[in-house]
Amino acid sequence: MTKISAVIITLNEERNIKRCLQSLDGVTDEILVLDSFSSDKTGEICKEYNVRFLQHKFDGHIQQKNRAMELAENDWVLSLDADEALDNTLRAEILKVKNNLTADGYKFNRMTNYCGRWIKHSGWYPDTKLRLWNRKKGRWGGDNPHDKVIMNKGTKIVHLKGDLLHYSYYTVEEHIKQNEYFSTIGAEVLFSKGKSSSFFKAVYKSLWMFYRNYFLKAGFLDGTSGFTVCRLTAAGTYSKYIKLRDLNKRK
Repeated sequence: MTKISAVIITLNEERNIKRCLQSLDGVTDEILVLDSFSSDKTGEICKEYNVRFLQHKFDGHIQQKNRAMELAENDWVLSLDADEALDNTLRAEILKVKNNLTADGYKFNRMTNYCGRWIKHSGWYPDTKLRLWNRKKGRWGGDNPHDKVIMNKGTKIVHLKGDLLHYSYYTVEEHIKQNEYFSTIGAEVLFSKGKSSSFFKAVYKSLWMFYRNYFLKAGFLDGTSGFTVCRLTAAGTYSKYIKLRDLNKRK
């Protein structure tokens, strides 16, 4: 049986980390938590479980996740965020393939809980993620904060049943605050790539984002929560391109 290391990065995740760790119980052979010097009870909670708890200054989502991956004892890694957990079907699927790993990486759907409601449309589901893989065949890449695992050419990827449960925002205010944070990082990444923006581009991009998620991705089926998700996702897009415009002007 192949041994798997679960890897998690944390910063002040006391309200989420216990659920995440409990979902991994009996599934992985090691749980490694790389913490960015939390000031809450994250560390104390981790010590209640069989966890390797390490700390390192946060220098970017991609950088920190690759660092955690490299610190793992095993080549096969299962990467979760602290606000994620395996559902029972996905737990069973991972235990099944653990006895016979025929692929280089495994992906599965992620379903998000938004302010107490599961979002099943709105461009948020199935939100497929590759989170179980042989670290010799791939590593974290993409653009901060939207990181993703990039596998080597020619690797075999298999989709597993079940859902990765994502407990995202507990309040709408948290979503708005995160929009501000992510839009700043997103604008800086685009600026570093030489991209430009304008007021009209920001409006067009945000309107298209709302139309796509609410109508084409059936966000209306998620009720009032779907409307809020689609509206704030569009607002985040608008903010990102306005910030990019301002960076262009300062240049």
